[in-house]
Amino acid sequence: MPESETREANDLTLLIEAAKASGEIAKRFWRQSPEIWEKDAGAGPVTEADLAVNAMLESELRAARPDYGWLSEESTDDPARLDHETCFIIDPIDGTRAFIEGSDGFSHSLAIARGGQVTAAVVYLPIRDEIYTATAAGPAQRNGIPLAPPPSAPLGKETTIITSAASFAPHHWRGGEVPEVTRTFRSSLAWRLCLVAEGRFDIALSLRPAWEWDIAAGALIAARAGVISTDRTGAPLRFNRATPQSNGLITAQPDLHRILAAKILP
Repeated sequence: MPESETREANDLTLLIEAAKASGEIAKRFWRQSPEIWEKDAGAGPVTEADLAVNAMLESELRAARPDYGWLSEESTDDPARLDHETCFIIDPIDGTRAFIEGSDGFSHSLAIARGGQVTAAVVYLPIRDEIYTATAAGPAQRNGIPLAPPPSAPLGKETTIITSAASFAPHHWRGGEVPEVTRTFRSSLAWRLCLVAEGRFDIALSLRPAWEWDIAAGALIAARAGVISTDRTGAPLRFNRATPQSNGLITAQPDLHRILAAKILP
């Protein structure tokens, strides 16, 4: 096995173990009325569970890979990460609102990016005990079974898009023409990408800026299942950037991605 593949495999093992440990912490707080705070600038809620998971992950992962940078939703961003070729990109709890509501649709999103590209990824839903994994050289899997989404149908009323209602505002679409599709929603953006990767939905869409920690792991899992993820303009995603956001997100199989991207205003 090439050295790079060995490194990716070892990194994936590390992330899987960390994700499972994250789940054990999260389950102690789930449906137990955890303390909740609102972040500044309308950035949404954070709970004591988010912070407890983040503290464990930062301690354990950075100790295991001291030469890797660190980017996490719940850690103060340190520009020193930009000096590292390899960086952790972490969302301790993705779908915090679902967690607060007592829903099982939250996840732990853990990724490692090297040279701007994700090389190992895990999305774990602890209540459902579902784990999605991938490396840059290996298959995308759910609970150890390779993901193989069926061919997508043409864009139409039967097309299922996981997105917020805000994405259907006419000003996002060329000529104000919003496509007739079936919309659904999941709080965890990382999970949305995995659901498209396994073919349960056709498209995951975000027409507002997407934080790297929300999409890094899911984007690799989707890619290794044959699904394309780009920003809203169709530009490739890159990670561990100075401003860790993409200009929106389109995730779909290639033909459907091309059709949808042509309808969205940049």
